[in-house]
Amino acid sequence: MNVINIHERKLNVPTERVGALIDSLSSRADVLWPKQAWPRMEFDRILSVGAVGGHGPVRYFVEAYTPGRSIRFRFTGPRGFNGYHGYEVLNSTAQSCILRHTLEMATQGPAIISWPLVFRPLHDALLEDSLALAQASLGVSPNVRKWSMWVKVLRWFVSKGRSHPQVTPDTAPQGTLRDEAAQRP
Repeated sequence: MNVINIHERKLNVPTERVGALIDSLSSRADVLWPKQAWPRMEFDRILSVGAVGGHGPVRYFVEAYTPGRSIRFRFTGPRGFNGYHGYEVLNSTAQSCILRHTLEMATQGPAIISWPLVFRPLHDALLEDSLALAQASLGVSPNVRKWSMWVKVLRWFVSKGRSHPQVTPDTAPQGTLRDEAAQRP
């Protein structure tokens, strides 16, 4: 099965500020990945081409990275996830741009079933939380999309009853990234 899954937000802030969110991924000062309620994005080294890691059971490596603009991760697991996912800053003007996350893959074997039933609902919820965090980190009121009952059930099941509730991110002061984002690991 071929999968194309896109999540995006238009942000009325300069491109370089949005690009800084991408650059913060997996660092101690990460202001894009919703680590308060989801497995952390972690790598074997600083964010760079070739870094190997992932989040939870989803494994990948950094295939391409243009600081301040885009990052693409190539899947290595779960079995049957053949493709990539990544963030990019698009359609920039002096004061606005789009932050987009794209997942494109062909599923095989067990992923033909696990993607639509388990991984896609969790992926969609995680990405919407990530984009809400991006908004909040930029001083914009976050557009939080509530988790579905199915997402809550899946999270409870995979965490063996220890899942965290959805977090509404605090909005950073207008015009600033969160202070800690300025310091990379």
